[in-house]
Amino acid sequence: MSIKLGFTKSSIAFAVALLSLNMTVQAGAVYDYIKSNNELMIATDANWAPYSYINDAGEMEGFDVDVGREIAKRMGVEARFITPSWDIITSGNWNMRWDVSVGSMTPTETRSEVLNFPAVYYYTPAGFAVHTDSPITTLAGLNGKNVCTTAASTWEMYLEGSLDMIDAPAFTYKVTPGTITSLADGHTCLDDTRLGAGVRNDGIIDSIPMIQGAIEDGYPIRFLGAVSYTHLRAHET
Repeated sequence: MSIKLGFTKSSIAFAVALLSLNMTVQAGAVYDYIKSNNELMIATDANWAPYSYINDAGEMEGFDVDVGREIAKRMGVEARFITPSWDIITSGNWNMRWDVSVGSMTPTETRSEVLNFPAVYYYTPAGFAVHTDSPITTLAGLNGKNVCTTAASTWEMYLEGSLDMIDAPAFTYKVTPGTITSLADGHTCLDDTRLGAGVRNDGIIDSIPMIQGAIEDGYPIRFLGAVSYTHLRAHET
């Protein structure tokens, strides 16, 4: 899968430096534990290209994977990736199963009750998409329809009308679905959408880069309407 993200190398380097600094200053005993083990155990998604996924060689690849590796490098330790499900990561109570999650998580008031967000490292827009044969041509056309998204995600919160992002740009709820189909990840939604308009869902919401990557890979989908809102993406501990 081709990876096309609108981030310069300098902005990524700045973000990683900021994250490494925050981990050093704020983590305390956890940081000392990581250094003593010479390993940073990083939780991320195994099926969310172009951010993090397993390539044909069986290796972790993607933007978040690169960020995680660079954080470990700047800490002077080795990076090790594990891939628990998204709902497990966001639920907190990690109990030392991993040290940090680098998975493009949006900071919210709800998540901050169980997770720490040392730094935001990039922004990305969210958008809706439908099958190319769908008769729906506007965001309003999804009102009352079945919209697919990732379980325990901010897209799910958006569809529920309960998105409580921290320090985020202002946004409005543009779609009120009749049914929310929450699946394990965005690519599962995409695979359902490609079956045909209205077969398993009437549309999906996810990050625009992920949807764009699917279109470039031949998925029969198209964007619907303008950007819905912009995510802040943070590393979490």
